[in-house]
Amino acid sequence: MFKKSSVVYLFLLFSFVFNAQETIKVEGLIVDKDKYPIPYAAVSILLKSIGTASNDDGGFVLKLTQENLNDTITVSTLGFKTFTIKVQDFIKLEKKIITLDGDVVSLDEITLINYNSYVKDALKNLKNTTQRTGHQLNILYRRFSNENDISRFLVEHYLKVYDRGPTSIEFEEIEVVESRKSNDYRFAKKKQKFHAAVMIAKQNPLRKGIYRSDYKWEVVDDTSYDGEDIIVIEGKEKENPKKWIRLYIGVDTKGIYKLEKSNLKAVYIYKKNKEGKLVLSYHNREYVFNEKVTPYMKKLLKLKSNEIRLSYKHEAIVLGVVTNRKKIRVSGNLIKRKDIGDYNIKYNSDFWKNFNLPPDSKFYKQSARQLEKLFGIPLENQFKLIKN
Repeated sequence: MFKKSSVVYLFLLFSFVFNAQETIKVEGLIVDKDKYPIPYAAVSILLKSIGTASNDDGGFVLKLTQENLNDTITVSTLGFKTFTIKVQDFIKLEKKIITLDGDVVSLDEITLINYNSYVKDALKNLKNTTQRTGHQLNILYRRFSNENDISRFLVEHYLKVYDRGPTSIEFEEIEVVESRKSNDYRFAKKKQKFHAAVMIAKQNPLRKGIYRSDYKWEVVDDTSYDGEDIIVIEGKEKENPKKWIRLYIGVDTKGIYKLEKSNLKAVYIYKKNKEGKLVLSYHNREYVFNEKVTPYMKKLLKLKSNEIRLSYKHEAIVLGVVTNRKKIRVSGNLIKRKDIGDYNIKYNSDFWKNFNLPPDSKFYKQSARQLEKLFGIPLENQFKLIKN
């Protein structure tokens, strides 16, 4: 069987920035014992539905207030024991280093003989393991538009989403609350005929329905989450083995903690809320395609073929979940057949300055540099100058 005994070091570098609202900025970096980053770990204050996910480089930011000093920060990720600490206790630590112990997994061979039944039970029990009653997801949504691996357009939206979980085919409402975007430097301005965030739900196999008989299933790994053993079961399509999905299933609860699929290299990560129900925590995907170019554009871009390689890189970070019906506020304002880049919402610099943004990852920094280099204009200035 597969075993994991590694240790993760979570270097939390707290810096305290007190503004008029007494905001406490909490910054951290999650790495393993070899100092490799641990991406997409859930960092939360469960009772207050405050949270974020670590970025590609393992970094994260929480913006709290003095009212949160007695609250508990919970750090959880697949393969390691969940760690908790009070905000004020962490502040008192001389060295801001937290060690997460890796869970050792050694599942009984007999347990895994019927792994097919785990897939069946996990899909059947979605109604019990996930948050099905209407809830609000507060999401930071990003789309980078790239041409030949160079970022030429960035759109970031803060969204409020009304959802009923993976048992619902799609999101019921999506509200674009705030927006910022770079100048559009694309040569091939391919537009999507919808807001990209709707595809978080529409392309999720759990929502579309997984027909188990279409796949050949096998156990490929095991791990743990929040004290529960997890088995990783991969299903390859019988008609096309290159297409696959991978489910991270709890042995005891039959909850699905993570889903990966070959199509768009998509990842969906779920975390437990204060009621123990699984809710979306993080998602990313990348759509890659080719577009024909004119002879003039081919010469201008020094292309060797008559096509240009395009891609949309999407990322959704869930920063908060509201389950109290009285506090849910989502006013759907999506416009049919409108690309995410065509929403003209005035840039609110104060909002983004005080927003719970994750630290810039290496990819984000690289893309920002590319966007700034194109016309020599800082990204922040682009946000301000773009006509809305």
